[in-house]
Amino acid sequence: MTCCHPAPLEVGTVQSIYSGIATIELPGGGVLQARGEATQGQRVFVRDGLIEGPAPELDYIEGAV
Repeated sequence: MTCCHPAPLEVGTVQSIYSGIATIELPGGGVLQARGEATQGQRVFVRDGLIEGPAPELDYIEGAV
């Protein structure tokens, strides 16, 4: 029996949009591209190359355990 894990849901800020593809910066500094509806500067939820919708504007705090 095989098990498939869904892609993680990520959040980031849209840096630019060109030809329907958004470049999104993640809180840790990573960058990815995804398709979907968004505007520049908007925070969005992204999964598996698709923008799933707007994300709330919350402060990001990074900590080590």
